[in-house]
Amino acid sequence: MSHPNRERADRILDAAGELLLRMGYRKVAIDDIARAVGIGKGTVYLHWRNKELLFQALMMRESADLTDEILAGIKADPAMILPHRMISASFLVTHRRPLVMAMLRGNAEMFGSLGDLALRKQQDELRGQFEDAMLRHGLIRPDVPNISYALQSATLGFYLGDSMSGEFAGIPLEEKAAALAHLIRSAFEPAGEPDPLAVAAVADELSTALEALVSGYRNGIYAHDPTRAPG
Repeated sequence: MSHPNRERADRILDAAGELLLRMGYRKVAIDDIARAVGIGKGTVYLHWRNKELLFQALMMRESADLTDEILAGIKADPAMILPHRMISASFLVTHRRPLVMAMLRGNAEMFGSLGDLALRKQQDELRGQFEDAMLRHGLIRPDVPNISYALQSATLGFYLGDSMSGEFAGIPLEEKAAALAHLIRSAFEPAGEPDPLAVAAVADELSTALEALVSGYRNGIYAHDPTRAPG
């Protein structure tokens, strides 16, 4: 059963997310968040002792929810872990989350000192693990020079393209994702059909890593939960 204090924490995070998108990190005060939820400022501090911890919890929750979407996709179809499918699916779910998009684009005005979250480090480690598993199981070409750099640059271009120029703003998101999938498939994956056993092995390995990531995030979100015993 969900606890009323946990529900209140989620309401605080919801309000913080809306205010963050509207005003930016520097301008949002705990007062504004409390007012939006209809509670006193002291109640917000019961959950998080300062603004930075509150917004870190918000980004952890965003990342956990996004990762859960990816996990559900892999459970429904293990072939979702093939680089072209995984990368284009992540592109789509990320674009549906304005907070994650802003974090990815390093929007300093919006995030202030939160730009360098530990989340980034975890995601970089996960990306390394993903590439390593793909190479070990022959799902990615071994002959691409500087594979990590090439993959990341190819992918990032799709995230940053619109902010560089308005020229392609009219292309629907699904078509952009399809173009990204085509690029990754043709440039980075071996020709022919992937080995189903390799796909199953990587899906298993990656799901385990993603589940551990989500559970770490979920614990971190409510780390200062007032329902927990002190200590």
